[in-house]
Amino acid sequence: MKILIAGGGIGGLATALCLHAGGIEAEVFEQAPSVRELGVGINVLPHAIKVLATLGLLPALDEAGIRTRELIYTNRFGQTVWRELRGMDAGYDTPQLSIHRGKLLQVLFQAAVERLGPARIHVDHRLVDFQERGDRVVARFERTEGAGSIEADGDALIGADGIHSKVRSTLYPNQRQPIWSGIMIWRGAVEWPTYQDGRTMVIAGSNTSKFVFYPIHADPQKPDRRLTNWAVMARADAAKVPLGRGDWNRPGRLEETLTFVRDKFRLGFIDPVSLIEATGPFYEYPNCDRDPVARWSFGRVSLLGDAAHPMYPVGSNGASQAILDAICLARHLGGVGSIQDALSAYDTERRTATSEIVLANRKGGPEGVIDMIEKRAPHGFDDIEQVATYQEREAIVRGYASMAGFSRDQVNRSKG
Repeated sequence: MKILIAGGGIGGLATALCLHAGGIEAEVFEQAPSVRELGVGINVLPHAIKVLATLGLLPALDEAGIRTRELIYTNRFGQTVWRELRGMDAGYDTPQLSIHRGKLLQVLFQAAVERLGPARIHVDHRLVDFQERGDRVVARFERTEGAGSIEADGDALIGADGIHSKVRSTLYPNQRQPIWSGIMIWRGAVEWPTYQDGRTMVIAGSNTSKFVFYPIHADPQKPDRRLTNWAVMARADAAKVPLGRGDWNRPGRLEETLTFVRDKFRLGFIDPVSLIEATGPFYEYPNCDRDPVARWSFGRVSLLGDAAHPMYPVGSNGASQAILDAICLARHLGGVGSIQDALSAYDTERRTATSEIVLANRKGGPEGVIDMIEKRAPHGFDDIEQVATYQEREAIVRGYASMAGFSRDQVNRSKG
């Protein structure tokens, strides 16, 4: 069996590694000219880290990232709304990891090159067409600046080619552009003095003006500093922000970003303005997703990751769900039955679960807890229990964890 994978991002490379571990040949085609360490910080949840650990990648991930110990939700005044331990500190058998997206991609890429062989990983190959021919799928890829095209054939084609997926647009030719929520996201990373134990994540404000802060790398030579990721999410002027701007690497503008944090956050432990001003270049992109679709799998072709279920970046679920797609796909393809049946079973299992997450993230996901407090106590509070009981807050945060499949019992029961 040979599987073609369009897209060499986190989902595509994780899929190649999971298939290889199951004895299935995979070949990856990435349209970018090289695999570079782009982007900034992301979080990978314990159920996805368990998959990567079974692939033997945890030591490399530990070297590149930080095991998140605690998550704290606060209002914009720095008053604690909810706090909880995370990962192994919360009793999981695998950690939660905060890591630079590019570092995670490099860990996956290096492992894929070593295990599959460099001849199976292609860059500068943009998918332009595919079709089923008998018991094969034939895909055509073009290279940049007229360098020619090639055809590749396999038993199946997996579209792991992102929110602007060519595979998805071919399967759904009448789909709309990605749906913009009206929220813009600015992200950056900078070396910053260590906060608390250097393993704590803070999410403050609400989903109309939110500030996120967490460390993503520890240099042993600088114990009092961390490479620290920050993000600002805020509702922007729709007249100034055209839709379809889904580039993670578009430079952000300092003064525009500062208008959403200056005089709005009084967090005590950090001044967001100083952090952002110290960053240098940072990035912006619109908070977009797509509506869930009725099917991912059509014969010998299926979708995975952001091509299948692009979602708002709340709840730390984007990369995590792509990795779960990968192991599920490999498990079904490694079982008995036809490839079409395997892809259909993968579709049924993963599409239902991820569709629910996409819709939940539109409502704020677990971060809906700070939205609720902002609505009820926009000027702060003296006693959080008088604003929302522990049970109300727990229902939002822990309910989301169960729905998204990363409650402690769910993860510890799973085999990765």
